Amino acid sequence: MWCFVVGNVVLVLEMNKILGMQEYYKRFLVDKTPTGGVFAAKTPGCMITAYKSGKVLFQGSDCEKEAGKWSSPNGTSAAIPGGKKSSSLAKVKTAAGSGLPAGFSDWSVIGSDEVGTGDFFGPITVVAAYVRKTDIPWLKEIGVKDSKDLNDEKIVEIAKAIKNVVPFSLMTLKNEKYNQVQGAGMSQGKMKAFLHNQAILKVLEKIAPEKPDGILIDQFVQESTYFQHLRGQKAVARENVYFSTKAEGIHLAVAAASILARYAFIQYIDQMSEAAGFRIPKGAGSQVDEAAAKLIMKKGRDALPAFVKLHFANTEKAEKLVYKKRN
Repeated sequence: MWCFVVGNVVLVLEMNKILGMQEYYKRFLVDKTPTGGVFAAKTPGCMITAYKSGKVLFQGSDCEKEAGKWSSPNGTSAAIPGGKKSSSLAKVKTAAGSGLPAGFSDWSVIGSDEVGTGDFFGPITVVAAYVRKTDIPWLKEIGVKDSKDLNDEKIVEIAKAIKNVVPFSLMTLKNEKYNQVQGAGMSQGKMKAFLHNQAILKVLEKIAPEKPDGILIDQFVQESTYFQHLRGQKAVARENVYFSTKAEGIHLAVAAASILARYAFIQYIDQMSEAAGFRIPKGAGSQVDEAAAKLIMKKGRDALPAFVKLHFANTEKAEKLVYKKRN
């Protein structure tokens, strides 16, 4: 039995059978094996990637033929739990719901996402990440998903696993610069458009001459507004650029970008905490008002621009807390 997706077959096999496959495909083995992989081989019509979990991914025009060599009715292989013939219906539903092409989740894609826009303390971090279709099974294996569904400990663990495998670019807008451009009248939306665009351009440079099948941006403004923000800037060509809300659930490239962006944000908050001399909280609730008030009491009002987004209402709340404490 096997599970079909578009142009792919996945088998679940015992390790002794996987090692037998490795010997069988020895003249087709490739040097690069994904993290968590046992081997990768490329025949004229199929890419075969075997993982320590027992999953074996067959991709390409001959995927069914190659998978058929290793699937038998005696129970030596099994479909992935919940696996079924595929997915064409589900893919059409996804495409209709998001405006994306059918099968998009299986493409090789650059995805981009940002973290920190709603946090009083800390910078905005934007990451663009390139996920090749061959890396998708491995990323699923290690638990890549929307960073908002992961705690900080898991974010750090996954980010360390993927940062040397997935090509990516990080843009960090530090608080001093943020306050400067915001004070000059630049909207947060325009800042984010600049950062996403720069991150994507840098990833395109890193992977050249390879080109992604598409680019997916976690949508924070309408597409027309996004490109309007970039007038006068070197911008990514509009061809095959897509925008979607909740994009982390549509393609793992955005989920990976989200995790790497949050990892960078966590590291920056750790550095801030060390500089402040106490633990800096995330978010924009009452706990950050208290922390900002503590910072003012300790280092003076002039210290705030290096730590916070000054135009947030939290600034005024913190100043009122300081006034109460001093009077």
